[in-house]
Amino acid sequence: MAVEVEKCTVEEVQTLRSISIETFRDTFEDQNTEEDLCNYLEKAYTIEQLKTELLNQDSEFYFIYDEYDLAGYLKININEAQSETNGEDALEIERIYVLPEFKGKGLGKILIQQAIERARFHQKTTLWLGVWEHNQAALAFYKKLGFVQTGAHSFFMGEDEQTDLILTKNLTKEQG
Repeated sequence: MAVEVEKCTVEEVQTLRSISIETFRDTFEDQNTEEDLCNYLEKAYTIEQLKTELLNQDSEFYFIYDEYDLAGYLKININEAQSETNGEDALEIERIYVLPEFKGKGLGKILIQQAIERARFHQKTTLWLGVWEHNQAALAFYKKLGFVQTGAHSFFMGEDEQTDLILTKNLTKEQG
């Protein structure tokens, strides 16, 4: 099997919830209070919330498997599902996470490629995402893949207001 990317279905909502909580906690628990982290997780990753997101026609979730093991996931949004307005030609990467034991294997790059393919399918010319200003590893990863900072917005971790940098990648420069 090697590496496979498969669309996540509503029947897989419990698996999605589990990997969402595990990867989010792994990424952010060292820099946030347990209270703020738990408050966020309790709102963002309920079964009901994830089902709503999975059923939204303008959102797509993908699981990535490495030798049959679930290794991470991707959530993309177009049109009204985007977390903020970035134009009709934009596709948002809202979530992209890889489990710690699978990091360094190029899976994040494969998920970005999946987002690019879906953007082209939907005739979008720009990818964008928000990344926490203190997540240096993620910032370096995205910049290496050609994303540039074009703005910033607030993100609330529980009661703690944080800053996400908006990174954008123009896909028209990669045509051909």
